[in-house]
Amino acid sequence: AAKDIRMSKQPTGIANGLTNYGDPDFSLYLRRSFARSMGYSNAMLAKPVVGIAYTPSSFNNCHRHFPELLDAVKRGVLAAGALPMEFPTISLGEVWLSPTSLKFRNLMSMDTEEMVRAQPMDAVVLMGGCDKTVPAQLMGAVSAGRPAVMLVGGPMMTGRHRGERLGACTDCRRFWAQYRAGKIDEAEINEIEGKLATTAGTCAVMGTASTMACLVEALGLILPGTAAIPAVHADRLRAAEATGAAAVRLIGSKLTPDVIINSKSMENALRVLLAIGGSTNGIIHLTAIAGRAGIPVSLKRLNELSDTTPVLVNLKPVGNGYMEDFFAAGGMGALMRELKDLLHLDAMTVTGETLGERLAHDSDASRDSWIDRTIIAERKKPLEPQGGLVALFGNLAPQGAILKRSAADSNLFELEGRAVVFSSLADLAARIDDPNLDVEAKDILVLQNAGPHSPSAMPEAGYLPIPKKLATKGVKDMVRVSDARMSGTAFGTVVLHVTPDSASGGPLGLVRNGDRIRLSVKERRIDLMVDDAELKRRAAAAKPAADKPERGYARLYAQEILGADQGCDFAFLKPR
Repeated sequence: AAKDIRMSKQPTGIANGLTNYGDPDFSLYLRRSFARSMGYSNAMLAKPVVGIAYTPSSFNNCHRHFPELLDAVKRGVLAAGALPMEFPTISLGEVWLSPTSLKFRNLMSMDTEEMVRAQPMDAVVLMGGCDKTVPAQLMGAVSAGRPAVMLVGGPMMTGRHRGERLGACTDCRRFWAQYRAGKIDEAEINEIEGKLATTAGTCAVMGTASTMACLVEALGLILPGTAAIPAVHADRLRAAEATGAAAVRLIGSKLTPDVIINSKSMENALRVLLAIGGSTNGIIHLTAIAGRAGIPVSLKRLNELSDTTPVLVNLKPVGNGYMEDFFAAGGMGALMRELKDLLHLDAMTVTGETLGERLAHDSDASRDSWIDRTIIAERKKPLEPQGGLVALFGNLAPQGAILKRSAADSNLFELEGRAVVFSSLADLAARIDDPNLDVEAKDILVLQNAGPHSPSAMPEAGYLPIPKKLATKGVKDMVRVSDARMSGTAFGTVVLHVTPDSASGGPLGLVRNGDRIRLSVKERRIDLMVDDAELKRRAAAAKPAADKPERGYARLYAQEILGADQGCDFAFLKPR
């Protein structure tokens, strides 16, 4: 009789994925006995299970409100008739990791994938927020193939400084540039430091975290209207409760992340990335997420979409507002309705509705249909007629590079200049403020050996500081070129993700001081004006790359890392 009770029907809940002791009935009996030690009743242990991938950390300030959010998710799961069970994974706090958080994104994706697959859950809620946590969880969830719904932590509210609103971290950079230029003193920069990040949540601007939240809503993997809710808003808790209930509805569904993420939903996400003036990191993360589903993301296609997608969202670093304004203005529903004719409306979402069905509703969540046109522009009056990002090609970037033109100075878009080369991050730090540095405003700053194959693992160092001797004279922008990334909160005429990177033998590593570089945004090109014979001579004389690390995750990273054009995923994690 006991066997009939435990094993007669399709296993769900804690009867899923039994630990192998050679006797399945004993395995379930043992699991139930240990579960009883946690105080669960038989009635609770008979319910299906919703796992909750839970990522609080003292090293992740963005997630400090997660205990309260977790309570709300559990409330939603319980009310909908399932048993919630949270489990920890790695958490990645953007400013807390050395050399850079991107190095550990793939590790977090592996942690998420394996724990979702190995533990007995019928569906999972992914709780993320800070920059790399959201793509890591989505990459893992796509590979795991279990029903999943995401809950993002939401953006911070702004602070105040002398009558001005402040938000991390575009304003961090703006004031730091003023401090470097001698415009504000040490006392004021210290005062500002305490006013930039004053609540729980992710950066208050359209940086990488907010970009990823918006892209996950465009992909259809979070509940409608929940991308932009501020972290400390009561609606964020209501969204958490609704997400828990949505996870219960997904139990038994074939609507898994690897099905929802396809060529149509990915193109929708690219359109949104361009329309929001989103982070350059977004293209790396989307490429990695799509790659887990076997979907290629082409930078040439990105350019085609960019030419026909206007920038409609007026948030820093591209515009003036903050994420709390985007939420109050109508959020992602309002934006996507403006883009409706450009989107694939038959793409499925995690709720079981198509995107078209979702956008047919007059409002999202509990908000009305009013739209603040100072924040979300109408299609007929865009902030910019073309998308925020553009891919560049040419002999300096044969497999592509990225420029965030919406956050750049258009006066620098067609330029030929002299290269001022920094061979590494250490070289940059040592010489950028040297008063004897041979540099002028029309030169092009070049940083080498900061890409995914370098020991620094592609940090957000592409936003090279303006040399101090020029900053103090009032120079605010220069063309900067590197194989690094930059924060989504940064601004300027910065060419990033040059692929192949220096450390893998790319032409960027062959640039020398005084070489001429030509940038043409109109032609989508960046070229090194040095003939092929000279480049071949330089390549032949180049020193071999440094030895690979001998052990641990650093060795795995060095062995398996792919270029930016493949999302910096690991080769062995892509589907065969």
